[in-house]
Amino acid sequence: MPATETNRTVDAVWKLESARIIAGLARLVHDVGLAEELAQDALVAALEQWPQSGVPDNPGAWLTAVAKRRAVDHLRRAQRLDQRHRQLARELEQPPPDGDDPERDDVLRLMFVSCHPVLPTEARVALTLRLLGGLTAAEIARAFLDSEANIARRIAAAKRTLAEERVPFELPDGAELAERLSSVLGVVYLIFNEGYSASSGDDLIRPGLCLEALRLGRLLAELSSGQAEVHGLVALMELQASRSAARTGPAGEPVQLHEQNRGRWDQLLIRRGFTAMLRARELGGPPGPYVLQAAIAVCHAQARTAGDTNWPQIAALYESLERLLPTPVVRLNRAVAVGMADGPQAGLDLVDALTGDPALRDYHLLPGVRGDLLLRLGRGAQARLEFERAAALAGNAAEQAFLRRRADGIPATAPPGATLGRAVRDFLERDDLDAATVRSYGQTLRRLCLALGEGMPLDDLTAEQVAQVLTTAWGGAAARTWNRHRAAVRSFAARAGAGHLADGLDRRAETRARTAAITPQRLDALLGDPGLPLRERTLWHLLHESSAGVGTVLSLNVEDLDLDDRRAPAGDGWVLWRSRTARLLPALLAGRTRGPLFLADRRPGPARRRAEADLCPDTGRGRLSYERAEYLFKQATKPLDPTGHGYTLRQLRTDTRPPRSRTLGPPET
Repeated sequence: MPATETNRTVDAVWKLESARIIAGLARLVHDVGLAEELAQDALVAALEQWPQSGVPDNPGAWLTAVAKRRAVDHLRRAQRLDQRHRQLARELEQPPPDGDDPERDDVLRLMFVSCHPVLPTEARVALTLRLLGGLTAAEIARAFLDSEANIARRIAAAKRTLAEERVPFELPDGAELAERLSSVLGVVYLIFNEGYSASSGDDLIRPGLCLEALRLGRLLAELSSGQAEVHGLVALMELQASRSAARTGPAGEPVQLHEQNRGRWDQLLIRRGFTAMLRARELGGPPGPYVLQAAIAVCHAQARTAGDTNWPQIAALYESLERLLPTPVVRLNRAVAVGMADGPQAGLDLVDALTGDPALRDYHLLPGVRGDLLLRLGRGAQARLEFERAAALAGNAAEQAFLRRRADGIPATAPPGATLGRAVRDFLERDDLDAATVRSYGQTLRRLCLALGEGMPLDDLTAEQVAQVLTTAWGGAAARTWNRHRAAVRSFAARAGAGHLADGLDRRAETRARTAAITPQRLDALLGDPGLPLRERTLWHLLHESSAGVGTVLSLNVEDLDLDDRRAPAGDGWVLWRSRTARLLPALLAGRTRGPLFLADRRPGPARRRAEADLCPDTGRGRLSYERAEYLFKQATKPLDPTGHGYTLRQLRTDTRPPRSRTLGPPET
């Protein structure tokens, strides 16, 4: 057999068998990371041997045997694991008791471990796809439009967390089972949703993720056949996946449910969904969230045409679902169903009650649904604004284009005049504003445009609307942050001749509590981490050595650096650094001569405008934002913070600063 064909065979066998092999090894060595390494060793052996010897009759058994021999060798070399080695020998020699299927239970254990609540959601998803799906870090990165390095770090951190937290390789029981099963189901459905309606990128659907989630769901249903919610999730995914072929048009554009050609719905998947739903009902008990959502999908699948849909039944099911799962997204979906069952005004009343919910602040479907309802009520001008706002919030290119087409399809009836977007651009493009002020004001005013729509006529804008936007976005922020955004609105309103827009914004009293610096021991542990990315290492060293403000350091440009004198101008003063930062900066610059010093991970999307001063001319990437830098630091310092919340970047500043590190004026020469 040619080597390339053998490699394809090895790859296919690995995807099918890797979860069972890793699960079996994890049961023996009690370490998920080590189990994966041993399984990888067996995979390498297959790649080396099968091209010459041929593919064995039972390739899965071959890989399992080789991996277990590697496990035995490892345990023999570890003298501290003698007792575990004897246990392994006994398990290999003794057949399992009648009726037991250790391999089946091992895979189920691996599912519960990879989806353990001790891991953040993104880590659960990546680890599940790696261990149970057999996907490489590169494949997962392509599926989620992320970098391979980020995915690899996420998986490594997840395995390290499982080891540090001593998560046992066992099945939960009793009250813990329901909580842990909910975590597993949530991860599988999250994978499916990202494939079914991609949150970013150019394509609306990523079929690979849908298929992988379906495979995991079916496997989980086979392993946990007595759990109604598992079968409910499988039914939900089967029925939703049945519509995939009809969900996009010839150019990949979205096709709404009521406009889909139901003849293109996959009848095999519908039958499988019905079967899973019947199994869930046979198990009895009160219906859970996935069973209720599957029941809603059944209503859609049973309707021969969109007009035959039983919307009152769907609205009643959403009402039951809301009692179990009172999330803003469930309430929004219920509003859609009520709007179809009882008329658009009834749905709009429910949607309007959600506009101030912070959880839906950047959710593009909220203005999209509101636009639909307004259009059905004959309020085209308002609907157009909502579709434009939804397009600005959507992260997926196909959805953005679809929503813009819907907006453009509604005639503009508003008289010509100043709009919010035009007024904001005129305000920020003034010559008398420096770059730092533009970034600060821009954050506030872009939030206004996203929340209210750039096409909102300035004359129609009210103080109540502005106050609601700021309260939703920063109502719970510190007084200093609130006052900064308030000041931005006041300046903009005064410049635009609409000073009344800031009437509902009261200034908050500020209390300046001294921020304690991170202890030297914890700081050394943080900055000495060999896995720390170069950008974060440089930024954190610079903040610590200079004691400059975070905003000041993030506003630095490459062309302003004086590497020889270790300084850069900042306003009326200087930012100065010491030897550690000096050693890191040349590697960070990588030959760049212009643009922001600290860059974001990606290029800004088409919906996010960036000023030229905030873009790197060499890479096209934007300036690293304060919010992103703060988030990364909090995540990295959570293990060091006794409270578990993580530290802030301001805590990198030293309490005692030598005169040379201050930014009050130029150093003596």
